[in-house]
Amino acid sequence: MPNLIERFLEDEISSQELYESIYDFVTSFHIRSGEFEGNYYIIKKMDKDNFFIFPENIYPDNHREIPNCFSIYQDNLVKSINSHAKKLSFIIKS
Repeated sequence: MPNLIERFLEDEISSQELYESIYDFVTSFHIRSGEFEGNYYIIKKMDKDNFFIFPENIYPDNHREIPNCFSIYQDNLVKSINSHAKKLSFIIKS
């Protein structure tokens, strides 16, 4: 099974706009907790430093399944999304 962070990056950071939206959510001091709904993954901001990232499957009968989840510290998440964006030649925010 591929690394979960790699799957998240491949699925969610596919354009400059998505990269910037995710980066801004993750690094915002004004959002202390909340959720960012991506194409397939949800980024759950627990506080300014800690995140849960998980895929969410919602079925026609409105039940949902979360097949896996991982936690990540903000600094590691920012490094990962910036590294992925750099590979795709997006402009990197600092």
